[in-house]
Amino acid sequence: MMHDQIIEKYTFETGVYRPPSEGGSNSLLIRATRNCPWNKCTFCAMYKTEKFEIRSAEDIKRDIDSISAMANELKAISLERGFGGAINRDVIIEMIGRHPDLDTSHGFVMVIGWLQSGARTAFLQDANSLIMDTEKLVDILKYLRASFPTIERVTTYARSRTLARKDLQELIEIRKAGLDRLHVGLETGDDTLLKRVKKGSSSQDHITGGKKAMEAGFQLSEYWMPGLGGKEAWASHAKDTARVLNEINPHYIRSRPFYPAPGTPMYETYARGEWVPLSPCETLLELKHMIEALDVTSKVCFDHAGNHWTNRNGRLLFSQSYEGYKFPEMKPAVVKLIEEGMAIC
Repeated sequence: MMHDQIIEKYTFETGVYRPPSEGGSNSLLIRATRNCPWNKCTFCAMYKTEKFEIRSAEDIKRDIDSISAMANELKAISLERGFGGAINRDVIIEMIGRHPDLDTSHGFVMVIGWLQSGARTAFLQDANSLIMDTEKLVDILKYLRASFPTIERVTTYARSRTLARKDLQELIEIRKAGLDRLHVGLETGDDTLLKRVKKGSSSQDHITGGKKAMEAGFQLSEYWMPGLGGKEAWASHAKDTARVLNEINPHYIRSRPFYPAPGTPMYETYARGEWVPLSPCETLLELKHMIEALDVTSKVCFDHAGNHWTNRNGRLLFSQSYEGYKFPEMKPAVVKLIEEGMAIC
């Protein structure tokens, strides 16, 4: 009976996906929703066999309580062993000795990393937390912040169309409750391409949603996909993406180069020869056109393994820092890097 209670005490849900910047900061992962409410994008392999669900506030709070109890026991062991609260190997081994089921728990590994990094950031999973009822989301955010006072930043994914439809005052309430940063998949500003990939948002949705998020006081990361248009639409993809980003002027612009993923409709289109990919050098040319057309004060980031172009020394062309290159000050340097990469293609 006692064993069952221990398993229940430290049971909580953890989803699979989070932005690379949240992995880099060892964010605490709190699952507010399961999977994606849209789930129709032809380029995306995530969530495709899963049903979207909004979790109850009670279940989410129970997860937070479980993580809090786990963190408290780890710290108590550390203090008992004379480590001053530090979570080291000896503390982890003793915790697993007390609760053997934790030895195969991915959530336990996540919490250890979060605590060891200072317990400063948290990420609400899965794909679109803002679709939740505002009052409920505000309640969860306040509970999360009260449970973990060390948290300095809370982030989540959001869809542009959800932001565009959400009342501004509701977004302000969510921001004040403790949600700091939104990660939004722009992908492209080309309306024809947006329809082709079934994004479910127009360029105007992206602009309206992005500007509303900025007005509400969120830090905003917008993600775009170099190469998504292929040989047919690269020019309009670059031009219209820059146009939309100029309108929004988000805090971060993050590059996620597109590669057809097996099992997706886009891959099938590619396999049939109906979508022709750009070469690495052609993608850099597209990137050059987009970057040159940017008129923003954003940080432009290449913080993803897909940005694997190299320079003349065989090293990565771009820094993969989560903070990227500050525009407009570093725009000439980024253009110069692109030209260096193109020169050795």
